[in-house]
Amino acid sequence: MPNSIVSKDLFAREALAQIPKILTLLDRNPHSPTYGCFDRNFWHYKIIDFPSGMAQEFVWPLALAYEADLPGNPYYQQPRIKDWVEAGILFAVRAAHPDGSCDDYFPYERATGATAFSLLACLESYVALGLMDYETLQFFERRANWLANHHESGQLANHEALIILCLERLGQVLQTPQWRRLIAARLEKLLSWQSEEGWFTEYEGCDPGYQTLTISCLARLQAIRPDPRLQKSLVKAVELAAHFIHPDGTYGGEYTSRNTYNFFPHGFELVGQWLPDALRINDRFLQGLNHGLSPCYADDHIIGHHTWNYLLAWRDFVPERPIPKSRDVASLWLKKAQILIKRRPNVELYIALNKGGVFKLFRDNKLLISDTQISLQVRQGKYLKNAVGHLVSPYEITVEQDEITIAGRLGWAKQTQMSPWKLIVLRLVMLSVGRFFPDLIRKTLQKILITGKQLAPFQFKRQFLWENNQWHILDHLYADSWQDVTSAGIDCAQTSIYVVMSRTFQSGQLQPWIDLMPQIQRLNPGQPLMIKRSF
Repeated sequence: MPNSIVSKDLFAREALAQIPKILTLLDRNPHSPTYGCFDRNFWHYKIIDFPSGMAQEFVWPLALAYEADLPGNPYYQQPRIKDWVEAGILFAVRAAHPDGSCDDYFPYERATGATAFSLLACLESYVALGLMDYETLQFFERRANWLANHHESGQLANHEALIILCLERLGQVLQTPQWRRLIAARLEKLLSWQSEEGWFTEYEGCDPGYQTLTISCLARLQAIRPDPRLQKSLVKAVELAAHFIHPDGTYGGEYTSRNTYNFFPHGFELVGQWLPDALRINDRFLQGLNHGLSPCYADDHIIGHHTWNYLLAWRDFVPERPIPKSRDVASLWLKKAQILIKRRPNVELYIALNKGGVFKLFRDNKLLISDTQISLQVRQGKYLKNAVGHLVSPYEITVEQDEITIAGRLGWAKQTQMSPWKLIVLRLVMLSVGRFFPDLIRKTLQKILITGKQLAPFQFKRQFLWENNQWHILDHLYADSWQDVTSAGIDCAQTSIYVVMSRTFQSGQLQPWIDLMPQIQRLNPGQPLMIKRSF
């Protein structure tokens, strides 16, 4: 990949391209009872019975577009944009619960993420556009108090960082120290979630994508109120993130704990003011962005996150860039994260040891192959179930200089879907006792959709061998019988847990499905499936 630095305006152009869709999601009719609502499924299609509070986060991209003095920006200083931002903030006020919280996926959920994202967005938009409304400020304070005293199930470092930033920023705006003690306590907790390897916990481990959002929040916090401990934490976090910016400028993927391609660049610009290596990460990402390699996040629920973060990165872009460095040639084994990066000259292999050997392989700065392990469709009675090798689990692992082995059992993929009856039950629960115990409902859904693994009756062994300047991948799959297997293959981007920001499209996913059924159909009972590939 060439070392020339792509213009910072690429961040702004990518973000501004999303504004028409964000405006389409918005009810722009001043006489509508839902004026300012960004949940089109609620106000327009009327296919859901409550608005998602997360959608009001979309005011921030609009506010930033209104401020962006960039040639060709049609939204710059447009009065209607300012009107719509204010309407979006006021709708957030009206749609919130009395305690300031909001829902995202089901009524009375009181979703921490949606509440924090939308508060930060509404607050920053309110300040940026110089709005003045006492009722809105009271709402911000109620929402902040709810966040300050609420602790969600699971460890999601990005949410914790968002909450801390919300409290700090609102304390600034209201000129009050009322959350100072809680900020200190929550920051202490968040820093305890950072491993010695530099990553922050996201459910079951290390997700470099969400890590960049945590970095963005903490970098902003450090800029507001410098703290030596926070600076040290950011250095470790950025150094870790640098290992996951691929040679082609892409970032993360299915070999991480939450399967995301997330990349939030703003924090690297802020940290880059005092740590130049952070800027090198953004420069390489810009190269990938320039080649059309960024993932698509333009769906109705998540389009806002990257849009506002890209515009902030454009706004705070550091003009003096460091000289590009050659790619690191040293391998890295993150033993706690269970991610192994094996590097050879012009060859880089990223392996998830705790996900059965899911991997990405790059040669000469290009993606050669992405592999998310063997997947089987198995008939059990009248049902088809999916056995996969990519679920997080403590597999048997051997790591040597030129040979890596991962062995274990496939697990049943999580494929739970909603049905009319399930939705009716969920509504009845939430409208009665569930509204008083939303965290219990959330914890139950997390267990069903995200965490845990049920073993399937198939064993595997995957080996990576480095010979003759090539990686050779040997797969062995064992079963007592193959007769119930109706389909089998290896995909480049298959995942099986629910993660909001995962399963986005990225051009590297155009690799063909590897069909294993012809080999399986030739096997005798008890005979293993063996696959050998060389790259």
